[in-house]
Amino acid sequence: MYQGFYNLVSGMLTQSRNLNVVSNNMVNLQTPGYKNDTMVATTFQEEMMNRTGRWGDDNEQELIVNSKIVTADRTYVDYEQGGFDPTGGIYDFALSGRGFFCIQTDGGEIRYTRNGSFAVDSDGYLVLNDQGRVLSENGQPIRIQSEEFAVDSKGRIVSRNVDYTNGQAQIITEEYGTLRVVDFADYDELHREDNGLISSNQAPLQMPADTAVVWQSLENSNVDMVEEMTAMMSSQRALQSAAQMLKMYDRIMEKSSVEIGRL
Repeated sequence: MYQGFYNLVSGMLTQSRNLNVVSNNMVNLQTPGYKNDTMVATTFQEEMMNRTGRWGDDNEQELIVNSKIVTADRTYVDYEQGGFDPTGGIYDFALSGRGFFCIQTDGGEIRYTRNGSFAVDSDGYLVLNDQGRVLSENGQPIRIQSEEFAVDSKGRIVSRNVDYTNGQAQIITEEYGTLRVVDFADYDELHREDNGLISSNQAPLQMPADTAVVWQSLENSNVDMVEEMTAMMSSQRALQSAAQMLKMYDRIMEKSSVEIGRL
């Protein structure tokens, strides 16, 4: 009887945690570069059930492995490439292939992201949603001094201004910096932070040769709304069923202790 309480309560807690993960995916459906999370459940404290003889405990026979508790194991991040949304914004960037942009937070830490929806702060530095400044290959923040610039597939930002000194038009080019794009050997060791940032204790690798910076575009999240809706309804039904069964167990225990206990 009491085993049922363990099964039902642990199932409710696990489904509640799964609903939190699914809800977070759905909220970030429109977040550029967001990667889908999937929670995986596992059993806890597995036990072997044995059958003994009618008149003694000799000659036990193994029947089945049983577990009273189901719990959340871990959350996996799907780093699959998302589609591209051409925005035309001069501060919008996306990555085609593996890799992450590098962000220096206000506290000086280095964080990584696939979200290339950048802007410029009051000092003209390229920033990510007030999370920190975007770094260049030399590890320094990138300062945009003019909006007349272009970006190539390697992330090199070059301005082209026309100078009419002495009555002649001259094109003056100036390089503002090259976006620092890094990769990691083991994505399972990456840690999801707040606001779409990622941290890692691994040493970052150089930008892969087949990775390209796509200018004036954003990478869409790889969340599938249909799959998330299906997962949400499944978890909600499992949670409701467990709650109803828990009420039945409680009533049975009440009857056994109050009514049957009088006999």
